[in-house]
Parts: sequence; C-alpha cells; structure tokens
Amino acid sequence: MKSAITISQVPEAAAGPFVLRTPLPEAFATAAAIGFDAVELFLPGPYFASVEQVKSLAAIHGLAIAAVGTGAGWLRHGLSFTDPSEEIREQALHFVLSMIDFGAHFKAPAILGSMQGKNVGPDSMEHLVAALRICAKAAAEHHVPFIYEPLNRYETNLFNRLGDAAKFLEAHDLKNVVLLADLFHMNIEEQDVATALLEAAPHVGHVHFADSNRQAMGFGHTAAAPIIAALRQIGYTGYLSAEILPLPDPETAARQTISSIRSLLES
Repeated sequence: MKSAITISQVPEAAAGPFVLRTPLPEAFATAAAIGFDAVELFLPGPYFASVEQVKSLAAIHGLAIAAVGTGAGWLRHGLSFTDPSEEIREQALHFVLSMIDFGAHFKAPAILGSMQGKNVGPDSMEHLVAALRICAKAAAEHHVPFIYEPLNRYETNLFNRLGDAAKFLEAHDLKNVVLLADLFHMNIEEQDVATALLEAAPHVGHVHFADSNRQAMGFGHTAAAPIIAALRQIGYTGYLSAEILPLPDPETAARQTISSIRSLLES
C-alpha cells in the first residue's frame, strides 16, 4: 500500500477535508518533504493547471498523482448526475469527463463523490447508471478505472454503505467502476469497517484514510489495525489517501498521517 495526501485549490472547499491548500508548487514540495508517495488533486477544473505543470511538479518531487477529484463541479456549479434537469446532467457529465481526460495524463483515476447527487425522483437511479456507464467507458479508454464513492447519509441518500454500492455495480454490470472506501463515511455507516471491506473485496479500488472525526488517523477513535489487516487480506495495493481536515494545522495533520501509515504497515 502507498501513501497519498490531498491538495485542494478550490476556494469553495475551504471548510472541507483537504490538507494542503497552498499553491501547487509549494503543496507538492510539502507532500514530498513529509514523505508521501503521491498526491490527490482537488482542482476547480481541468484547466486550472496545465498537464505540463503537474507532470513537471510530480517529476521534480518524485510524486505520483493518486487520483483527481470532481467535487468542484458540485461546489462551484451545483452539478450532479441525478439532477432532474437534463441540461444540468449533461453539464455534470461534461465536467466529469473532462476530469477523467485530465487525470489520464498522469494515469490517475477520477473520483465521483458529491457530484453523484441524490435520489430525488423516480428516474434518479436510471440517470446515475447511465452516467456511470459513460464515465466507466471513457476511463477504460485511458486504461484507468472510474472511482465511485459511497457517502454518509448526511451527504447523499443514494449509497451509504460499501456493500450496497457493490451490489448495485454488480446488478447493473457496471464494469471498470471501483469503489472508494472512505473510512470517515464508513465509521458512520458500517457496523464493522473491516468486515465491510472484506465483503466488498473485488470492488475496492481506493481508500480515503481518515479517522472517525475526519482528522488524521490516530486523532480519533478508529481501530486502524483491523482495517489494514482486512486490506492486506483482500490484496489491496493501492493508496491510503489522507482526505482529512487540516487540524490542528496542515503540517501536523500530514505528519501524523504518514507516521500512522508507516507504523501500521510495518507492524
């Protein structure tokens, strides 16, 4: 397993769970200095930074791009895949596809989180399936998966638990879509996080490594060792990505994360 940390450049996400918020050159340098393997980018859109700039920063600092977020489409423009408006759904799809294309330059998958929207009518699930099919196909053309994130009940009423999302993917034969296991959301929704990971094993493709209070692992009450054991058991070799609140400050949160990851993986 590898370590990653979030970098946000979205002003509207000022209160969100993103650790590094300084300009990209400084944020990349900080992530590398602390010892992360990769960064997860949360950008206003695909044209915020050039492909050349991101590739250069990644090369200079020896960092991979773990994934790219798409949540700015919701935060900045109110776009979602399940909106009753066909026009808004089309705009949402265009935005996510553009982020898939952007991430593909770095072999980084795109994440669908808040832009999935909510179940607001009889056609919501049909709209979600249709959009996921298109995104999965676009991602497959770039040889990367498309990541779907179950969120807690306070953020969506679509899928809150990993197992329910896994059954949904199987029922609709949604290939090239993997699940993001966000430990913060799972601490709210799952009876047992480790068991949920084991049961959804074939579908787990990314992990947001956050404690129960959405701070760095070790600052809350999550029992992390059984979770790491479950991830090892299912053969997970992807990223443990810190999508966490920058508390008490970004550097402390980042250093606590890398310390906890190293301790857990070495034990």
